[in-house]
Amino acid sequence: MTLAKFTSDGKARSPGRPREFDMDAALDAALRVFSERGYHATSISDLTGAMDLASGSIYKAFKDKRGVFLAAFARYRQLGRRRLEAMIASAETGREKVFQMVMYYTELSYGDAGRKGCLVVGGANDFSLLDEEAAAHVATAFAADEKLMADLIRTGQADGSIAQTVDADAAALAFLCFTKGLRVIGKTGRGRQEMVAAAEASMKLVT
Repeated sequence: MTLAKFTSDGKARSPGRPREFDMDAALDAALRVFSERGYHATSISDLTGAMDLASGSIYKAFKDKRGVFLAAFARYRQLGRRRLEAMIASAETGREKVFQMVMYYTELSYGDAGRKGCLVVGGANDFSLLDEEAAAHVATAFAADEKLMADLIRTGQADGSIAQTVDADAAALAFLCFTKGLRVIGKTGRGRQEMVAAAEASMKLVT
């Protein structure tokens, strides 16, 4: 992890200054709160408790709650992308890679992880009409997932594991709707067996 050091004005400290906090750990704590509560229901006091920082430190480092959200969102996407790409890399054929991408979201959509929810999906709901810049970050995240899925489908068509008759772009959008929907349904306490069954059924899109 990167250890970030901040002065009273929020800028990086020079080496040797005594006060410091772990930026990555603080953002990990913040994204858990935002995922569970949503942006609007999260207060600065919620963040100070979770991040183990004084409100003054949060304001100096991030300016406001929105700044914390955007920083946490960027980290959330970065970490998630790494895990997703690792799962995809473990599969051999394009169809198997598609299934691994679907399963990545499925495994986050039940039990404790499911109830915590998704920062991207929650952000889409909170910011779609209220904050153009934040909404653009969410739209970019959705577009990246849709493009990756379309690329995986085309990989499957190239290696013969997915039929050429499949419309890669339409199927990718359908998978996007399905996987983001999983994250919403996951907040209702569904079990792994039924979520995996839904994931397996979704693969009919590339049959």
